[in-house]
Formats: sequence, C-alpha cells, structure tokens
Amino acid sequence: MKEDFTIDNGSCHITKKAVNHNPKHMLPVVDWLSDLPLAGEEGDLVEVQFKNTRKGYYHNNNNLPLEKGIKVVVEANPGTDLGEVVLTGRLVPVQIKKNHINTERYEIRNILRVATEEDLVRAAEAHSKEQETMIKSRQLAKSLGLEMKIGDVEYQGDGSKAIFYYIADGRVDFRQLIKVYAETFRIRIEMKQIGARQEAGRIGGTGPCGRELCCSTWMTQFSSVGTNAARIQNISLNPQKLAGQCAKLKCCLNYEVPVYEEAVKKLPPRNVPLETKDATYYFFSSDPLKREVTYSTDQRHPANLETITAAKAREIIEKNRRGEKPLNLGGNQSAVAIVETDYQNVVGQDDLTRFDKKKNNKNNGGHRGGRNNDRRNNSHRNNEKGSSSRAD
Repeated sequence: MKEDFTIDNGSCHITKKAVNHNPKHMLPVVDWLSDLPLAGEEGDLVEVQFKNTRKGYYHNNNNLPLEKGIKVVVEANPGTDLGEVVLTGRLVPVQIKKNHINTERYEIRNILRVATEEDLVRAAEAHSKEQETMIKSRQLAKSLGLEMKIGDVEYQGDGSKAIFYYIADGRVDFRQLIKVYAETFRIRIEMKQIGARQEAGRIGGTGPCGRELCCSTWMTQFSSVGTNAARIQNISLNPQKLAGQCAKLKCCLNYEVPVYEEAVKKLPPRNVPLETKDATYYFFSSDPLKREVTYSTDQRHPANLETITAAKAREIIEKNRRGEKPLNLGGNQSAVAIVETDYQNVVGQDDLTRFDKKKNNKNNGGHRGGRNNDRRNNSHRNNEKGSSSRAD
C-alpha cells in the first residue's frame, strides 16, 4: 500500500503531505501551498499547537526537518513544553498577521528538539493530573467565596507549571487563591480568563446540525455575532434556536452573511412602493438567494400578496419614475386565506379550583346521601321494633 496519494481535478492536486488530520480536536486542514517549490523551506517560523486551541509561534533555529503532526519540545517560561506542529513555511507569517500579533512585543522562543519517548511519557504523566487538579481547584475557589468557575486546567509538558482557565462575569481578586494553589499543588500557577465560547470549545459536544461543535474542532478565533446576521438571512429571532451550547449566538450565523449581503444588494429598495393601475404595493418580504420579492397592498398587514422577481420589481420602479403605471404586477398571487373557526377558545375562562368544587360537591352529596340512608335505616328499624312489640 502506498503511503502517499494524489488528488487531481484538473485545476489543482492535493498530496497526503498537504492534508493534516488530528482525530482528537481538529478537522482535516489543507495546506494549498505545500506542493509549490520551496513552500516549506522559506522562513524558520513554525506554528505549534498545545492542548485544545492554545497555539504559539517558534523559531526553528536548529533547522530540524519538521512537518505537520510532529511532536516537538519548545522553550517555555519556566522549563519546557511539548506541542504539535500544525503549520510551517511561508504561511506562518500570514497566520501571524491574520491573528494581529505584534512581533515586536510577542516573544518568539525556539524549538529545542523533536520529542523523544521520554518527553512523551513525562508529558503524559503531567496531563494525567489535570482532572484531579481541576476538581480540587474548584473546591478551593468555592471555599474562599470567589464568584468564579475553573473551566479547565492545563499542565506544562515538564509538569513545572499549570494554567488555570476560569470563567467569571466580572473582575476577580484571586491573589489569595494563587497562594493557596501554590501551597496545595507545589507548582507555578498561571490564571487565564476565558469566555463562554472558549469554555464550550474546551468541553466539546454536538451541535443541532449533527456535527461536532465548530469551536471544539477547527475554530481558533471567535468573532462577534449579532442579531443583524439573523435578520439579513431572514431567520426568526427565536433565542432558543439562535443560541448555541454556550448560551451565546451561534458562530455559524456569520458563515453565510457575506453571501446574503451581496445578494441583498441586487434587490430593489424596500422603501419604494410599486404603483400599478390596480393598487399600490408595498414591500412585505424577500428571498435574497432566489432574488424574489413579495409585495402587499397593505403597508402593515399581509393583503393580496404577490411575489415577483427582483428584475421585474426594478423594471416597475423605473416605469413609475417615468410616470407610467403597469396594469398589475404580473406575479404569483399568494393571498392569505382567513379560516373562520366554528369553536370558541375557552381556555382561561374556567376557575382553577373548578375541580376542587366538583370534588367537594360530590363529597357533600355523598355525606347527605349517607345521612339520608342512615335515617331510612333507623326508621326501618323502628318500624320493625314497633311491629314486634305489637305481636308480643
């Protein structure tokens, strides 16, 4: 079986070297420049990924033969750390510029060596302490009365340092907490605040689309998402459907916004009514991708709805500017049918205690019935006594 493969569709081809697959966190990523001459040799900068989405940039001063997926030992403060190479070559400076990293302030350290078996064992021992440390750290934070939550703990590759990721609504004074952590765990402590999206990405899960969460697979940066993205795409502003597992607006709302923004530009203006000999039509709704617009004869309510193409609407607007009025819109009528119901909605008209009253009536009736029966029985017994005394 060949270790390499090539996919060629006529315009480009992809080799196995260009595809990076990390089964734990990241989806396959294609490096489109991997097949170009000297693509991986230009520059000594390398992008290294650590636990979850934490990444860093390092110099390959030792000219090590590095490729995607190789475990390397890098310089840290203090000690060393172990990570995985995710990007090399000329794309690294582009990535640094994309992430808005100031190289003058950002300290770029060096890659020491390719990870050995001893380095991997040491890092595995350090990472095995993370779950226990996280549970203990939450208990200590709660005992100090701090309004914060420890979301995750990440040990450095050599086990000399741990990063505590916490979530808090406001500022937290954790100076006393750091002292307690240092005395308890006997390591160097670093605190990093993360948001709800970062926490969801670290926990992971499945989205409503059936796939793994984007924030826990391939997303490394989180851009702001507003309700305007839903409005452009004509999505109902339902908080339960728009919110993700982080209780924030879904990141995927931004994916198709540029397409809709470009399509909306090709639609006629909404504030311009269409004048015909039959009636005046006002904008009601639109489908940007189909380039169709629906108009109503009522400015506030759906009435005599007609759907026409955007080109037809622009044509009628141009005729109106020249003082011409077409006979009608000539679109597809989709009048809203009003269905008259033959029943009445009686929800809320009954008293909440109506069942209790019926129950009481039944009980009262039962008591009355019981008393009447007792009276009848007593009178029957008295009659029997009277008849027996007469017989005597």
